Amino acid sequence: MAVNGKLKIYSSNAPRLDRLRIVDTAVSNVAGSLNFELEHSNRKELLSIYVYYEGASGDEIPLYCDWGKQLGADEVSRSIRSMMFVLSFHPKHSNLRGIRTSMVHSA
Repeated sequence: MAVNGKLKIYSSNAPRLDRLRIVDTAVSNVAGSLNFELEHSNRKELLSIYVYYEGASGDEIPLYCDWGKQLGADEVSRSIRSMMFVLSFHPKHSNLRGIRTSMVHSA
């Protein structure tokens, strides 16, 4: 499956290694299963960890925020997959239609 896309993780430089490690693991798994690139970016002003989808148009769409909570990797992954599934129905992101089958079977 050749879907062009990128998942971006935004976090601060502050030590939140456990939370960031969990989110990074979840996002890496989702990105790998969807053949997406993965990018990390540090922003000093952030208190939470955010995950965005960037499509071919360059628009960034928020998929996940940890709100300072430490969830498990499965919960984070499920949340991101759910948002990607919903996004695949938007006409502007028709290139994501092909991921629906793989997302349903891997859930």
